[in-house]
Amino acid sequence: MSDAAPRPIDRRMFAGFLRQHRGAAVAVTGWSLLEAVPALASGLLVAAALDRGFLAGRPAEGFFWIGLLGAAMVFRALMTRTLTPWLGRLVEPLRDDLVTAVAAGAVHRAAAGARDTAGSGVARLTVQVETVRALVSALLRSARQLGVSLVMAFVGLAALSAPVAALTLPPVLLTLLLCVPRLRVLARRQRRQLRSEEALTAAAGEAFDGIRDVVACGARDRVAGDLSARITEHRDACRAVARTASANTLLVALGSHLPLLVLLLTAPRLLDRGALSVGELLGATSYLVSGVAPALRSLVAVLGSWGVQLATVLRRLSRSTPTTEHRTPGSSGQDLPARTPRSPDLSLVDVGYAYGLGAVPVIDGLSLDIPAGSHLTVVGPSGAGKSTLTTLLAGMARPDSGRLTLGGVPAADVDRAWLHRAVTLIPQEAYVFTGTVRDNLRYLHPEARDADLLASATAVGARALVDRLGGLDASVGLDGPPLSSGERQLVALTRAYASQASIVLLDEACCHLDPSAEERAERAFAERGTTLVVVAHRISSALRAPRVLVLDGDRTAVGTHGQLLRESPLYADLVGHWVSAGTS
Repeated sequence: MSDAAPRPIDRRMFAGFLRQHRGAAVAVTGWSLLEAVPALASGLLVAAALDRGFLAGRPAEGFFWIGLLGAAMVFRALMTRTLTPWLGRLVEPLRDDLVTAVAAGAVHRAAAGARDTAGSGVARLTVQVETVRALVSALLRSARQLGVSLVMAFVGLAALSAPVAALTLPPVLLTLLLCVPRLRVLARRQRRQLRSEEALTAAAGEAFDGIRDVVACGARDRVAGDLSARITEHRDACRAVARTASANTLLVALGSHLPLLVLLLTAPRLLDRGALSVGELLGATSYLVSGVAPALRSLVAVLGSWGVQLATVLRRLSRSTPTTEHRTPGSSGQDLPARTPRSPDLSLVDVGYAYGLGAVPVIDGLSLDIPAGSHLTVVGPSGAGKSTLTTLLAGMARPDSGRLTLGGVPAADVDRAWLHRAVTLIPQEAYVFTGTVRDNLRYLHPEARDADLLASATAVGARALVDRLGGLDASVGLDGPPLSSGERQLVALTRAYASQASIVLLDEACCHLDPSAEERAERAFAERGTTLVVVAHRISSALRAPRVLVLDGDRTAVGTHGQLLRESPLYADLVGHWVSAGTS
């Protein structure tokens, strides 16, 4: 492992990203300018239609200029369609860079002794990275278009009438200058709101988890008082955000109408002096009413919502990417030679893992053999360490104690290239990136043939989805139709089935599918001969597996469904809960 520190998530990272993808950035800029042609030409065409056509007694020429305006609108739609794939070429690499930065930060912090980067911490960061991806995509679609349209509208207004542009530009600039510090205030208050929400959620969770102890100890009033204070703090934070947002909205509403008011007040004098024609007046009004005012309002609104959210999430993500170099304590900085396992057998001997120094281990003294080609289902209450176990098996975290081996090789010594080929972990939230269906399905096996991809889709029950999308050449992600959570899981399952992985870890990877679809997918992997470990959310998954692991600290047990019903009270309770809830 390299000792070089990961790049921090800051302005320099984004500047480097734009330099690296300057081709896509230049293309987006160019297509954006073409997309803004109607914003540039609308007022000029309206003025020409009136002055050269209708008011000059030449209606045919007037309709000609109006027709050009309609053609410009069609041209804009075509440019928007052409621009969309280029947006994807910026958003997807940015998302990959962020994942790399966050993952590298987690590894380096773990090497420095911080244990808050695996398991739920990594999952939380993954959600935040996906939030950044969605917000960047939204901003590129909306704020980019609004900003370019606003600039082009003023360029067109200046070309139409320089005096009118000189009179109406200052109110717009003043509005923007006043809004920028207000957006910073809004960002600070939204961060306060997020912190208060997280504190309230944590306090409420602790109180509800320990409700029996609270009642037994007579601490209801104290706990209720603490929760009430947290609720009040969160309420005040929400009100502060609402007040700031409302003030911004009022400011922009006034600022967006002020240029039009200036034009109406000065128009009689400009008309009398011959500095403005009737057509130019209506053209300028068109720029201000249909271009400047709505673009200004929408731009500030978008930046005040998505932009502030993006800044907040990026600030939180930046904390996971340290800028200093870290070395593993006691390490000489030289890596041991990587080793290739003889087989994909998994073995855990007295494995323990905790999320922090002094914390209660979430996995404690677990011993388990998972032979190659076997099928194991893992069950247990929430927080029992099921996802943590898959993280350990995938090599994404190392045990605190005990021994974890793959094919007889300690997990820490396994060749990483072999590990990436041999082990596939599918989390609950499946990811579909922008590209074709083919690109998504062969991501883990780039040499896979189309026939193999379609056979994999058929095996896991995703063939109907592929056909509905339009086949392997169909676009998905930003360029395609929206997919449900279950459909994204089908894509991820097909991707894993088409890979060369000999160990597949399904961490509630079928939870959004109906029971019959889940059964088909799990049976497909089991019949393929793949080592299959399923973190289950339905009792049916446990019934299908030859062995079941009940994971919950010192109540951990492993056996068949029948054995565990007789020998594990926890498993019997879980089965009873599932059956009573109607999820079997």
